[in-house]
Amino acid sequence: MNDPSTIRRLYGRAKGHKLRAGQQELVDTLLPKVAVPDDGPLDAARLFGDARPLELEIGFGAGEHLAGQAAMRPDHGFIGCEPFLNGVVGALGHIRDGDLANVRLHMGDALDVVERLPDASLERVYLLHPDPWRKARHAKRRMVNHGPLDLIAAKLKPGGEFRLGTDDPTYCRWSMMVMNQRRDFDWQARTAQDFLTRPADWPETRYERKARRQGHEVWYFRYLRV
Repeated sequence: MNDPSTIRRLYGRAKGHKLRAGQQELVDTLLPKVAVPDDGPLDAARLFGDARPLELEIGFGAGEHLAGQAAMRPDHGFIGCEPFLNGVVGALGHIRDGDLANVRLHMGDALDVVERLPDASLERVYLLHPDPWRKARHAKRRMVNHGPLDLIAAKLKPGGEFRLGTDDPTYCRWSMMVMNQRRDFDWQARTAQDFLTRPADWPETRYERKARRQGHEVWYFRYLRV
């Protein structure tokens, strides 16, 4: 297995604008109730008290997609990982407003959580609009690299799904190149339209709407674990 540590340093700000009182209250009261434990092995029983199927989103932004998926499948457990506080606050608001009991959050590196899950334990992994790191010298920072993908592949069940969304042409081409080198993922697109059309069970995010307003194309990749 290639070493996923090549991207383990988190770049950027962990916190943006100052939190309002209500947002700070969510962090103080709700986050401790839904936070992924800081250490030790993880599985559905530890996170949710039963053997439900698990899904995981890497970098959930403001949490719209994570909350939408959780609302569609209340019998599944959803793990959301996001290093930035303001994004975590957004997800907490969705959890509160949607009364979502099937979501757990980790504020930090997603791979720290993925490593602690059993092999073949995830039904789906989502990676939506990751930082493209457009400069060639920063390519090793991209989540779509063989080290992280080896780890994701190990944790997905056979037949489990890896979903990738991007509006960045560089990341789109890079992802096609990297994923085409692998034999443990089967790309589900059979025509160009298959990855230009958002699936019905793929909730739209504010980021995606903004990208479209700016005239960007959005690409939707779906891979099954072989």
